[in-house]
Amino acid sequence: MALQPGIPAPDFTLQSQLGEIKLSDLRGKNVVIGFHPASFTGG
Repeated sequence: MALQPGIPAPDFTLQSQLGEIKLSDLRGKNVVIGFHPASFTGG
């Protein structure tokens, strides 16, 4: 899914070390999302 500049990202939920995080909970803040494969998995 490609997003165009200026279009809000769709809401989604992720698991982190801190628990479950929803993108909508971070609205109004600067957010950078990085996806990294786990150790010893194909990437």
